[in-house]
Amino acid sequence: MKQFLIILFVLLSAKLWAQQKSFPLDDNGKYIYYKVVDSQSVNRDSLMLRARGFITKNKQYISTENASDTAITAKGKTIIDKTVLVASHPSGEVKYSFNFEVRPGKYRYWFSNFEFIPYQRDRYGNYVATKNIGTPLERSPSKLAAAEWKAILASAYTKIDKIAADFQKSLATERKPQARKKEEKISVKKW
Repeated sequence: MKQFLIILFVLLSAKLWAQQKSFPLDDNGKYIYYKVVDSQSVNRDSLMLRARGFITKNKQYISTENASDTAITAKGKTIIDKTVLVASHPSGEVKYSFNFEVRPGKYRYWFSNFEFIPYQRDRYGNYVATKNIGTPLERSPSKLAAAEWKAILASAYTKIDKIAADFQKSLATERKPQARKKEEKISVKKW
């Protein structure tokens, strides 16, 4: 009975491991995260304003390179963490390019050109980039580094998926200006 439970547990964990999501490939053989969203209720100008607002709100991770009245092109980065037992530290960063386009009734956005830049500790104990040139995520690693590279890919997909969900949520929600509170003047003449 114990052997049956162990075999069942191994098979279930192998099935869950195989269901991990990954980036699909585009026409050029590069990884891409691509979404097309119908938005009949929001007009084009509002979508562009909300997209610009999202980028300025998250300017430490994404910055605009080019913007027009129907498209935005930006560059960004996200930090990949490595967890050992309980402690975690940054193992590197993934740089990407972000594109956003609007048409009447729908919009699309995609993340592409993913590059990994590894981190290492400097003499002060801070984690800094080892080099300025990144390694494309499509590159096949050596057999010794395959497991670590797979973990980097999974973590990068999770981070990009979260950024995309936040972006889509910010485009769907309407921001209303907050009313300023009326300041009460304090009179010292009356008491």
